[in-house]
Amino acid sequence: MNTIHKSVDPESIDTSVMDEAGSIIRSGGLVAFPTETVYGLGGDALNPASSRKIYEAKGRPSDNPLIVHIADMGDLEKIAEDIPDVAYALADRYWPGPLTMIFKKNSVVPSETTGGLDTVAVRFPSHPVAQAFIRAAGGYIAAPSANISGRPSPTTGDHVRADMDGRIDMIIDSGPCDIGLESTIIDLSSDVPMMLRPGFVSADMLREVLDELDTDPAVYREVGPDTKPKAPGMKYRHYAPKGKVTIVSGKKDDVVRYIREKLDEDSGRVKTAVLSDSDDREQYERADLVADMGDRNDEAAIASRLYDVLRKCDDEDIEEIYSEEFNTPQLGQAIMNRLIKAAGHNIVKV
Repeated sequence: MNTIHKSVDPESIDTSVMDEAGSIIRSGGLVAFPTETVYGLGGDALNPASSRKIYEAKGRPSDNPLIVHIADMGDLEKIAEDIPDVAYALADRYWPGPLTMIFKKNSVVPSETTGGLDTVAVRFPSHPVAQAFIRAAGGYIAAPSANISGRPSPTTGDHVRADMDGRIDMIIDSGPCDIGLESTIIDLSSDVPMMLRPGFVSADMLREVLDELDTDPAVYREVGPDTKPKAPGMKYRHYAPKGKVTIVSGKKDDVVRYIREKLDEDSGRVKTAVLSDSDDREQYERADLVADMGDRNDEAAIASRLYDVLRKCDDEDIEEIYSEEFNTPQLGQAIMNRLIKAAGHNIVKV
């Protein structure tokens, strides 16, 4: 397949590109597009064949549900049922933005889009190109991240090209994503709202609107093979580079000491990398690649760099990756959730 590549300025959107992309979606094709979180791989959410194409292009398990992206609040009621009042309160605060809400689905949404579930995950992105594309395509775009399933999510057009060139019809490139981590997912289909995936909208931010909030154990714990995932990122290994990732947990001096010892052991045997904050990077001179994640006080920078760093590890053929913890106040839960999934729950406590 010959993939069309188009660059679009978010501040001056080329409507002809949006029209072309919308036509591809309406004819059953796939288009990768930017959002404020990561790049999405979009198809017609109401077309079962389009959703099947998404799973095929990504190599994604078909029981892993897709998120339906909308660009008009009024479109929510056309695909969801039993929408609670609290959903509108959350939407008033955080939509458009990096929050996905799960509802009972309307019959218009095919099971292929929802991974066989009777619920539908819905998001209203804030990125202007995403909104223009969704509207041009008919209003309902099913979109997981635009990467090969299991790999680090794409936060630039180059990341998308590396994984999807030749697999899909079009890539819309609008430069780096602002946030760099997938949206927060909250399930509103039962009595007590439950966070299924942390993101930029933190649990504390959700509690500003909600009286109650539970967190699914799968946020940090590995789930069994028979578990039916209620949302993307819950069941399968995600966000993972090719090399083995080890998260080192403990007091700062102990963490540094442990990683330095492992680098000495690995020297000359395997290629190594360390994900480090700025203060510690000079401690890891034995590593083949030291990824400076930035100052721990700059959560947004750490989040936006994570997937790019993991992809650079692949580019450098890194075999062993050691990561410090990044339990920062607001985004720390989301950052560590992605790291833990990338590591396959491989955590060393020192």
